[in-house]
Amino acid sequence: MSAATDFMNIAFIIAFIATGFAQILSMVRLVIGPSVGDRILALDTMVVNAIGLIVLLGIAQGTRIYFEVTLIIAMLGFVSTVAYARFILRGDIIE
Repeated sequence: MSAATDFMNIAFIIAFIATGFAQILSMVRLVIGPSVGDRILALDTMVVNAIGLIVLLGIAQGTRIYFEVTLIIAMLGFVSTVAYARFILRGDIIE
């Protein structure tokens, strides 16, 4: 194994640990968030962190299918965040 491969493996490990730690911190904010706005932002941040983990997994495994999955999750995460925020602000989603 070359030095570049070892460096990439170390970089993947550090990236997985950092993104996983960010996901855990977002879960803590979701549980103990003092306001509903904090909980909505924590949920949106968890979606972004999950997308990051899936992209890292796709890069590490060298396959492209994970990138299509992240696009679907990103769209669903955006729609769910907007719907949840509208529900909190107005009390209904569809007018």
